[in-house]
Amino acid sequence: MDTNKLVAPSSKKAIENMKYEIASELGIRLGAETSSRLNGTVGGEMTRRLVRIGEEQIARKQRKF
Repeated sequence: MDTNKLVAPSSKKAIENMKYEIASELGIRLGAETSSRLNGTVGGEMTRRLVRIGEEQIARKQRKF
């Protein structure tokens, strides 16, 4: 059972693109031979960026009120 359901399924491609873009920026080549530590580094950076984007959107909405 897949427990990682996307709230917006149309965002799947954007998330995949983000993953490979961040891996490239960090000099990590994703694939079966990549260690879980390096994969985790990419995932952690994705999380940081997505949280930052969410915080910025919340702040913009709060400024409107």
